[in-house]
Amino acid sequence: MQPIRVWVTPPGPNPWKIPFLLEELGLPYEVKPIKFDDVKKPPLIDLNPNGRVLVIEDPNTGLTLWESGTIINYIIEQYDTKKSLTYTDLADRHHLNQWLHFQTSGQGPYYGTSGWFINLHSEKVPSAIERYTQQVRRVLGVLEGWLEGKQWLVGDKMTYADMAWVPYNDRMDMVLVGVSEADKFEGFPNVQAWHERMTSRPSWQRSMEIRARLMDEQGLTATGVPKDIASFSEYEAMIKAGKDATPKQ
Repeated sequence: MQPIRVWVTPPGPNPWKIPFLLEELGLPYEVKPIKFDDVKKPPLIDLNPNGRVLVIEDPNTGLTLWESGTIINYIIEQYDTKKSLTYTDLADRHHLNQWLHFQTSGQGPYYGTSGWFINLHSEKVPSAIERYTQQVRRVLGVLEGWLEGKQWLVGDKMTYADMAWVPYNDRMDMVLVGVSEADKFEGFPNVQAWHERMTSRPSWQRSMEIRARLMDEQGLTATGVPKDIASFSEYEAMIKAGKDATPKQ
């Protein structure tokens, strides 16, 4: 099997769903890192007209795909031949997709928008911060209640539906005000235990080692802004001006 190419911008949570999944399945892949400056330019814009990551190119089937939920479903259908991260019966298959869709439509947009207003927006907008941090807590509350007395979202094993939630939940300290890494799941013990079951897996740890290396290579802070740039608005202005935002060595 030839390696699947996975396009990522290292800082964002969303792209890391796929290396985590591929590592767990033991599939060969190649990470193709791209700077935020370049997501709206060729070659990425030629692969994804939306100009976002993540994107995969699979030379084994000739398919190029974007949108993380679609990519997850494709990898599971095409390569999880032992059904180790999925189920085959009607109810469980649709319940898995239900939780995946909730992740892509609920967790991703709310966490991402909250993180934007807390860390990257050019001015502090208290009403927006309040709105989206409340939504983050609402989503966590849904998970907390559902996981009461359960280890996994569906059935008796970890599946792709569980795994899809990990990258954003791992950045909880970036999407809630005044929350540290140590207390990011305070008030949500079921979510914390569930999250830790997955982040203790070697597949997740290997994925994060790759991310850390790429972050260092691109000279990025935790928010994705290069280390020698004061704010995201300054970063955007440099991109619009066509200047290289790569930190000076």
